[in-house]
Amino acid sequence: MSRLHSRYELLLEWIVILLMVMLSVEVTAGVFFRTIGLSLSWYDEVASIMLAWLTFYGSALASLKRAHIGFPGLVRALQPGWRIGFVLLAQALVIGFFALLGWMGYSILEVLETDHLVSLPWVTIAWTQSVIPASAVLIIIAEAINIPQMVREARGLAPSQASDLAEMTH
Repeated sequence: MSRLHSRYELLLEWIVILLMVMLSVEVTAGVFFRTIGLSLSWYDEVASIMLAWLTFYGSALASLKRAHIGFPGLVRALQPGWRIGFVLLAQALVIGFFALLGWMGYSILEVLETDHLVSLPWVTIAWTQSVIPASAVLIIIAEAINIPQMVREARGLAPSQASDLAEMTH
């Protein structure tokens, strides 16, 4: 499972890095062209979409690293017999939420297929919003990959792998 975790983390890191580079290039180009008096009509709209994509795909990476806000202290405070059930219930709720988000995000794409960006009329809103179901699937995979480690931690067989951010929020 560790190899799967490492490879999936590398994939998500590359997606996030690529989006960051693309956003940086796009913003730099927008500023450059605005400075020389040739503003790009599509700059603002594309930058906001790319930032949203970066946020959603970055959330999948944060889920895999368990860097979202969490309550690991709550699990440790429970009686040992309750910990595994609590962890599994929490993971089921998280995965259920993202399954619902992904399903609803996918179902709305057909409605959005007829809408287009204002500045780039050949780009559909459905394509820009496809990040919602795609990232929901990536987050579900990340959460599923983390379940065995979380169960080991709940049993007390492994030290917590939750990030410092998650640890500091309780």
